Amino acid sequence: MLIEGPRLLSAALAAGIKPVAVFGTPKALERHATSGVELSESAFKAIADAESPQGIAAEIALPALRREGTWVFLEGVQDAGNVGAIVRSAAAFGAGAVILDRACADPWSPKVLRAGAGGHFALQITQVDELAPLVEGFSGTTLCTLPRGGAPLGAMQGRIGWIFGSEGGGVSAPLQALAAGKVTIPMSGTESLNVAAAAALCLYFSRPGAGS
Repeated sequence: MLIEGPRLLSAALAAGIKPVAVFGTPKALERHATSGVELSESAFKAIADAESPQGIAAEIALPALRREGTWVFLEGVQDAGNVGAIVRSAAAFGAGAVILDRACADPWSPKVLRAGAGGHFALQITQVDELAPLVEGFSGTTLCTLPRGGAPLGAMQGRIGWIFGSEGGGVSAPLQALAAGKVTIPMSGTESLNVAAAAALCLYFSRPGAGS
């Protein structure tokens, strides 16, 4: 996969990921004191996804990292910004894995990578055909979020598997049936939160040590 920009490259290096190759314009490579394959401005724009590329990119192998701790299951989350923000929050609050179904945005797409801000390199990220077998096999407590009717969100202990659904439809009935519990975030003044905001709150309250 190709990662773009000095921030993602620095995050990958900090996580111990060695690039297969680094590409950049001469100015960018010099500015960031990085050696790599030099490309002209026009050649770099041809491989870059960003509208205003920063002149440096790297090819890396998909990382395979830890899977313990909290897991996040994403069902049908199609917005790349939301998927990336959830990955970022999962990494920030010590989760071990993010598992997505095929209806979600590609977790390794450039937009998701940018929104993830390096969180991809601290997690196991997997996209699967069906979430149900992994939800059923999760060795902890699975919880899904509902706009109303669930137990109020609070600090919790133990290994949690969070299930978050699509921006419009939420968690499907079959996955709700597999969850050991249902959680609702207490709110006033709005019916529901953006899925990325809801995930950030849930991950914060289930982070290591939150319930102690």
